Amino acid sequence: MSQVTAALVKELRDKTGAGMMDCKKALSETAGSMDEAVDWLRKNGLAAAAKKSGRVASEGLVAVHAEGAQGAVVEVNAETDFVSRNETFQAFAEQVAKISRAAKGDLEAIKKAAFPGSGRSVADELTHNIATIGENMNLRRAAYLTVSQGVVASYMHNALKTGLGKIGVLVALESAAPAAKLADLGRQLAMHIAAARPEWLSTGEVDPAAIERERAILTDQAAGSGKAPEIVAKMVDGRLRKFYQEVVLLEQTFVMDNETRIAKVIEKASIDLGAPVKIAGFVRFQLGEGIEKEAADFAAEVASLTR
Repeated sequence: MSQVTAALVKELRDKTGAGMMDCKKALSETAGSMDEAVDWLRKNGLAAAAKKSGRVASEGLVAVHAEGAQGAVVEVNAETDFVSRNETFQAFAEQVAKISRAAKGDLEAIKKAAFPGSGRSVADELTHNIATIGENMNLRRAAYLTVSQGVVASYMHNALKTGLGKIGVLVALESAAPAAKLADLGRQLAMHIAAARPEWLSTGEVDPAAIERERAILTDQAAGSGKAPEIVAKMVDGRLRKFYQEVVLLEQTFVMDNETRIAKVIEKASIDLGAPVKIAGFVRFQLGEGIEKEAADFAAEVASLTR
């Protein structure tokens, strides 16, 4: 009988997607034979997740959980939008958001954390859901914000239920102002971020490579005007300011009134609330952004149904 080592258990888990304890049991039951252990898991319905692991999971849910001066947001993917309305899947996403807040957004720590009431880790509970719900799923990403004094506000655009939807936002406000009033301001800012999609908080945080790329494009465009070099330089600077107004939160125009810069909104809030207010950070998760979705071949799908 081969010794059931941790390396062997990991190899089986990577191959099948089954839970760690299930893999260990499978190897024990099959005297350490990898092929027989795979068959054992399949016969017991525990390797079902492996069959689905190659399929693209770009639907699912974004979940937020904010309380006081801390907040977290996670994205849990599945293959179809239908699964996002599954109560088990929703409950999983809700719990993962809470666990993420406790784990401070550390994805690996979240996966290893105990999933309440299951006796399994979050990673193993996800594998269990893949097998029982019947779709490939993925805990894709997580983020965490906190402030030493103030609030972390959240907003979910078009929420399916509280804290669950497709666009989730967190905004961290550092201030000694009353928490309730800060929370109201934070929610309005979070709604703005959901709509305006800023990429950076301030101009100082913009990636230098992004600035140089934009400057090169703008310079080429302005050079075609035939104007003198010093005029071209001024044109580029003006257009670069417009670039900042599009991608930098503090430079954007507040969607609530379409006229006030966010920086001015914060200045006014500091006066109205009687204490300085600072946006310490923000996070915006949109479901499926950056995931390359499979192109549906309708003819092939129809043909497969007639075989």
